[in-house]
Amino acid sequence: LSPRSPASAVSPNYISDQILCVSLTAFFANKVEHESKHCNGKGFQRLGSSAFDRVYTANQNCGHTYPTFLAVLWCAGLLCSQAPAAFAGLMYLFVRQKYFVGYLGERTQSTPGYLFGKRIILFLFLMSVAGILNYYLIFFFGSDFEMHIKTITSAISPLLLIP
Repeated sequence: LSPRSPASAVSPNYISDQILCVSLTAFFANKVEHESKHCNGKGFQRLGSSAFDRVYTANQNCGHTYPTFLAVLWCAGLLCSQAPAAFAGLMYLFVRQKYFVGYLGERTQSTPGYLFGKRIILFLFLMSVAGILNYYLIFFFGSDFEMHIKTITSAISPLLLIP
Protein backbone atom coordinates (compact mmCIF):
# COMPACT_ATOMS: atom_id res chain seq x y z
CA LEU A 1 0.00 0.00 0.00
CA SER A 2 1.57 3.26 -1.02
CA PRO A 3 0.28 6.81 -0.72
CA ARG A 4 0.08 7.06 -4.52
CA SER A 5 -1.79 3.86 -5.31
CA PRO A 6 -5.16 2.55 -4.13
CA ALA A 7 -5.39 -0.67 -2.17
CA SER A 8 -4.95 -3.70 -4.38
CA ALA A 9 -7.57 -6.41 -4.72
CA VAL A 10 -7.34 -9.51 -2.59
CA SER A 11 -5.51 -12.33 -4.33
CA PRO A 12 -7.10 -15.77 -4.78
CA ASN A 13 -4.03 -17.13 -2.96
CA TYR A 14 -5.22 -15.38 0.19
CA ILE A 15 -8.61 -16.97 -0.17
CA SER A 16 -6.98 -20.40 -0.51
CA ASP A 17 -4.83 -19.70 2.58
CA GLN A 18 -7.94 -18.81 4.56
CA ILE A 19 -9.79 -21.92 3.38
CA LEU A 20 -6.81 -24.11 4.28
CA CYS A 21 -6.54 -22.44 7.68
CA VAL A 22 -10.18 -23.09 8.43
CA SER A 23 -10.00 -26.68 7.19
CA LEU A 24 -6.88 -27.39 9.29
CA THR A 25 -8.59 -25.96 12.35
CA ALA A 26 -11.60 -28.18 11.68
CA PHE A 27 -9.30 -31.18 11.17
CA PHE A 28 -7.53 -30.55 14.48
CA ALA A 29 -10.84 -30.14 16.31
CA ASN A 30 -12.12 -33.36 14.73
CA LYS A 31 -9.00 -35.21 15.94
CA VAL A 32 -9.61 -33.92 19.48
CA GLU A 33 -13.22 -35.04 19.38
CA HIS A 34 -12.30 -38.44 17.94
CA GLU A 35 -9.58 -39.03 20.54
CA SER A 36 -11.94 -37.96 23.30
CA LYS A 37 -14.62 -40.41 22.19
CA HIS A 38 -12.04 -43.13 21.65
CA CYS A 39 -10.57 -42.72 25.14
CA ASN A 40 -13.80 -42.22 27.08
CA GLY A 41 -16.60 -43.50 24.90
CA LYS A 42 -18.97 -40.84 26.27
CA GLY A 43 -18.06 -37.68 24.38
CA PHE A 44 -15.88 -34.74 25.23
CA GLN A 45 -14.73 -35.39 28.76
CA ARG A 46 -11.19 -35.05 29.93
CA LEU A 47 -10.17 -37.85 32.25
CA GLY A 48 -6.40 -37.82 31.80
CA SER A 49 -5.67 -40.13 28.86
CA SER A 50 -2.19 -39.39 27.54
CA ALA A 51 -3.27 -39.80 23.88
CA PHE A 52 -6.15 -37.41 24.39
CA ASP A 53 -3.95 -34.93 26.25
CA ARG A 54 -1.44 -34.89 23.39
CA VAL A 55 -4.14 -34.31 20.77
CA TYR A 56 -5.87 -31.68 22.90
CA THR A 57 -2.63 -29.82 23.65
CA ALA A 58 -1.53 -29.89 19.99
CA ASN A 59 -4.92 -28.51 18.96
CA GLN A 60 -4.71 -25.74 21.56
CA ASN A 61 -1.17 -24.83 20.51
CA CYS A 62 -2.19 -24.62 16.85
CA GLY A 63 -5.31 -22.61 17.70
CA HIS A 64 -3.36 -20.08 19.74
CA THR A 65 -0.95 -19.31 16.91
CA TYR A 66 -3.51 -18.74 14.12
CA PRO A 67 -4.46 -15.14 15.07
CA THR A 68 -0.81 -14.09 14.96
CA PHE A 69 -0.32 -15.94 11.69
CA LEU A 70 -3.36 -14.34 10.07
CA ALA A 71 -2.36 -10.86 11.22
CA VAL A 72 1.19 -11.03 9.84
CA LEU A 73 0.00 -12.79 6.68
CA TRP A 74 -2.47 -10.05 5.82
CA CYS A 75 -0.07 -7.25 6.76
CA ALA A 76 2.75 -8.75 4.70
CA GLY A 77 0.48 -9.22 1.69
CA LEU A 78 -1.13 -5.79 1.84
CA LEU A 79 1.94 -3.79 2.76
CA CYS A 80 4.63 -5.62 0.84
CA SER A 81 3.94 -8.34 -1.73
CA GLN A 82 1.11 -10.83 -2.10
CA ALA A 83 2.89 -13.70 -3.88
CA PRO A 84 5.70 -14.30 -1.33
CA ALA A 85 3.24 -13.77 1.54
CA ALA A 86 0.83 -16.33 0.08
CA PHE A 87 3.69 -18.79 -0.46
CA ALA A 88 4.88 -18.32 3.11
CA GLY A 89 1.29 -18.72 4.32
CA LEU A 90 0.91 -22.04 2.54
CA MET A 91 4.25 -23.19 3.90
CA TYR A 92 3.16 -22.20 7.41
CA LEU A 93 -0.02 -24.25 7.14
CA PHE A 94 1.93 -27.31 6.02
CA VAL A 95 4.41 -26.76 8.87
CA ARG A 96 1.58 -26.56 11.41
CA GLN A 97 0.25 -29.85 10.06
CA LYS A 98 3.73 -31.36 10.52
CA TYR A 99 3.84 -29.94 14.05
CA PHE A 100 0.43 -31.40 14.90
CA VAL A 101 1.25 -34.86 13.54
CA GLY A 102 4.67 -34.77 15.22
CA TYR A 103 3.06 -33.82 18.52
CA LEU A 104 0.86 -36.92 18.33
CA GLY A 105 3.99 -39.08 18.36
CA GLU A 106 6.81 -38.14 20.66
CA ARG A 107 7.05 -34.52 21.71
CA THR A 108 10.52 -34.20 20.18
CA GLN A 109 9.03 -34.91 16.73
CA SER A 110 7.10 -31.63 16.90
CA THR A 111 10.19 -29.46 17.46
CA PRO A 112 11.23 -29.12 13.77
CA GLY A 113 7.71 -28.02 12.81
CA TYR A 114 7.65 -25.50 15.65
CA LEU A 115 11.01 -23.97 14.75
CA PHE A 116 10.17 -23.87 11.04
CA GLY A 117 6.88 -22.13 11.85
CA LYS A 118 8.69 -19.50 13.90
CA ARG A 119 10.99 -18.79 10.95
CA ILE A 120 8.03 -18.29 8.61
CA ILE A 121 6.27 -15.97 11.08
CA LEU A 122 9.49 -13.94 11.33
CA PHE A 123 9.71 -13.72 7.53
CA LEU A 124 6.10 -12.46 7.30
CA PHE A 125 6.75 -9.97 10.10
CA LEU A 126 9.86 -8.62 8.36
CA MET A 127 7.87 -8.28 5.12
CA SER A 128 5.31 -6.21 7.03
CA VAL A 129 8.01 -3.99 8.53
CA ALA A 130 9.59 -3.49 5.09
CA GLY A 131 6.22 -2.44 3.68
CA ILE A 132 5.66 0.04 6.50
CA LEU A 133 9.16 1.49 6.09
CA ASN A 134 8.58 1.85 2.35
CA TYR A 135 5.33 3.70 3.03
CA TYR A 136 7.11 6.21 5.27
CA LEU A 137 9.98 6.60 2.79
CA ILE A 138 7.43 7.53 0.13
CA PHE A 139 5.53 9.80 2.47
CA PHE A 140 8.51 11.74 3.84
CA PHE A 141 11.16 11.53 1.11
CA GLY A 142 9.34 10.57 -2.08
CA SER A 143 11.55 7.49 -2.56
CA ASP A 144 9.72 4.33 -3.57
CA PHE A 145 11.54 1.04 -2.99
CA GLU A 146 8.51 -1.17 -3.57
CA MET A 147 9.95 -2.94 -6.61
CA HIS A 148 13.23 -3.63 -4.80
CA ILE A 149 11.40 -4.99 -1.76
CA LYS A 150 9.19 -7.20 -3.92
CA THR A 151 12.24 -8.54 -5.77
CA ILE A 152 14.06 -9.30 -2.53
CA THR A 153 11.08 -10.99 -0.87
CA SER A 154 10.37 -13.02 -4.01
CA ALA A 155 13.99 -14.17 -4.04
CA ILE A 156 14.08 -14.95 -0.31
CA SER A 157 10.74 -16.78 -0.03
CA PRO A 158 12.00 -20.02 -1.67
CA LEU A 159 14.73 -20.10 0.97
CA LEU A 160 11.97 -20.85 3.47
CA LEU A 161 12.00 -24.40 2.11
CA ILE A 162 15.46 -25.02 3.56
CA PRO A 163 15.03 -26.77 6.93
